[in-house]
Amino acid sequence: MNQFTDKRIDHKDLAVEAHGLVKVFGDNRAVDGVDLNVRAGSIYGVLGPNGAGKTTTIRMLATLLKADAGSAKIFGYDVAKDPQIVRQLIGVTGQYASVDESLSATENLVIFSRLLGLSRAESKRKAKELLEEFGLTEAAKRPLKHFSGGMRRRLDLAASLIAQPPLIFLDEPTTGLDPRTRNQMWDTIRRLVKEGSTVLLTTQYLQEADELADRIAVIDHGRVVAEGTVNDLKESVGTSSLHLSIQNEQSLSNARLIVERVLNVQSAVTAEGGKITAPMADADRVTDLLITLREAGIKLEELSVQKPTLDEVFLSITGQNAASHTPVKKEELA
Repeated sequence: MNQFTDKRIDHKDLAVEAHGLVKVFGDNRAVDGVDLNVRAGSIYGVLGPNGAGKTTTIRMLATLLKADAGSAKIFGYDVAKDPQIVRQLIGVTGQYASVDESLSATENLVIFSRLLGLSRAESKRKAKELLEEFGLTEAAKRPLKHFSGGMRRRLDLAASLIAQPPLIFLDEPTTGLDPRTRNQMWDTIRRLVKEGSTVLLTTQYLQEADELADRIAVIDHGRVVAEGTVNDLKESVGTSSLHLSIQNEQSLSNARLIVERVLNVQSAVTAEGGKITAPMADADRVTDLLITLREAGIKLEELSVQKPTLDEVFLSITGQNAASHTPVKKEELA
């Protein structure tokens, strides 16, 4: 376990419990000893650059891929020994639509509902509800071949939620969705958890993990390299930063000296364009700083204290740019 793991976990409360999961494809060790503990009733985010092993891990947990080593349990049931029971407890949505293009949206959802044991009447009612929730009512009778990528994605998500299982795996659930639809999906995920489901999601959107996840695991090169709450991970990168905008730029040099003295920082302070940025280890000193600046006759346009972003966490831990998932050159980190 890494430094962020919550050691107070009660195993009775776990929806997912994985130890040392390994998956090898030829010479590629895609997953190399992954440990995960996901509390029931929570949203758990898995972040990592492309090829890090996120999807492979999800597929092993969902009984879609056999692990080469390690073990995993879903609500206490062993994934390898009790796959049939596990499949009744989970719902899985992949990165690409798994629906039939020759059928309409309603027909797809009705078929999936029938396969899950719902009656014809229940299937039609459920299809109508889901189409309304995902904003697809107007396209309900339209053949899927005329759907946009975002519409297909929403329908695939709707299909995975028909049974509303106790545990839902969402593998990059909002890829290809516009910001408005993405926000709607976030609301749906929050509702599912309020109604008793547990959600484990992989995502390439750091804002998504920041908005949704109770805890986050960062996977890189097949291993969990950090795990904890969003605040845990942000604090691991460093202190917060103070940002000041000075009304009169002629006061900038004096303001910088005051900031350095009151906050007891020197080399890390930057001052240009009427703005000062400094590391902020102790937020209580902001009050002292404001009083000192006022006594010196220095007026502020703006003041804010900002925590490190999840983007910075991702970059620091994996050495990858979170937005593009492309390698960062060593000289860029210097």
